[in-house]
Amino acid sequence: MPENNLLSERNDQQSPELTLSLCKDLSIALAKFPKVRLGHLPTPLEPMDRLSEILGGPRLWVKRDDCTGLSSGGNKTRKLEYLMADAQAQGADTIITQGATQSNHARQTAAAAAKLGMACHILLEDRTGYNDDSYNLSGNVLMDRLHGATVSKRGGGTDMNAEMATLAEKLLQDGRAPYVIPGGGSNPIGALGYVNCAREIAEQATNIGLKIDAFVHATGSSGTQAGLVTGLAAIRSDIHLLGIGVRAPQEKQEQMVFDLAQRTADYLGTGINIDRAMVRANCDYVGPGYGLPTDGMKEAVKLLARTEGLLFDPVYSGKGLDGLINLVRGGHFGDMENVVFLHTGGSAALFGYPETFDLHGYTE
Repeated sequence: MPENNLLSERNDQQSPELTLSLCKDLSIALAKFPKVRLGHLPTPLEPMDRLSEILGGPRLWVKRDDCTGLSSGGNKTRKLEYLMADAQAQGADTIITQGATQSNHARQTAAAAAKLGMACHILLEDRTGYNDDSYNLSGNVLMDRLHGATVSKRGGGTDMNAEMATLAEKLLQDGRAPYVIPGGGSNPIGALGYVNCAREIAEQATNIGLKIDAFVHATGSSGTQAGLVTGLAAIRSDIHLLGIGVRAPQEKQEQMVFDLAQRTADYLGTGINIDRAMVRANCDYVGPGYGLPTDGMKEAVKLLARTEGLLFDPVYSGKGLDGLINLVRGGHFGDMENVVFLHTGGSAALFGYPETFDLHGYTE
């Protein structure tokens, strides 16, 4: 699709009344699933006018899912509201999950388990090969342990699902009742959190008279994007959703999202049809690999810190932000007027990368 022709695929905007009615219907559909309150919702929707002025192009906004509140916030909190409720419904007393060393998902899962009085086992995969203490012991890893989780490491390329299954079997034999949460909380239950987010942001925008042309976010384990795709389809939204990949090649990323969106729509049970064309991922900003810094990410994180007072993480949201900035500068959004970026949190990971931003010492 030509970069300057994104608006050509958009339909006439539906009426605000119909949008709010469809959002209400979606809220009713979601209400049948167990949910435990963990987050500060709804999160703010704020303009980024200094950044917009610097970049030119559309007016940029930020959906502040870094403000969800659970252990410094982040997007996984929305997923955990449904996942932890399901764990409680199944009588679980122990949570098992996995992620990369500086996993935001692991931190929020450990916090959710602590809040609900459950034990938590975190398995961390070494995807970078970094050996310094700041990466392996600080940032999210420090917070995992502060929340009381048991933390263990695995080598890069380990079958982490198999490792979780083995641990779950051992805990069962020891008389515990484990509940396994996939990496990123990305299954149909967790994706409901972002089905709900799609409803939330549509309501926010409608209530302030804001027409959102595009919604951009980082995409990795696929749950956030799959939930948004499903939610936007449910409310018949014409918002152009774009994921900026942080790990997989485009074809693989889009297929993961599409598959999970279909499963999420089926799980929701409302007869939603997922159009493959709704699943878009730009994976040009991954760099050398997951969790490995890029020059674009470093400049994007510094730019937002110094223009909007916002902190983004180097693994996930920082690379998504790099993609947004580069695409705006390149005219990718054509004549669009309002583009929203989803801030998925994760600033705790900055403390695991102290050498990345070359900010040593005092200036005076």
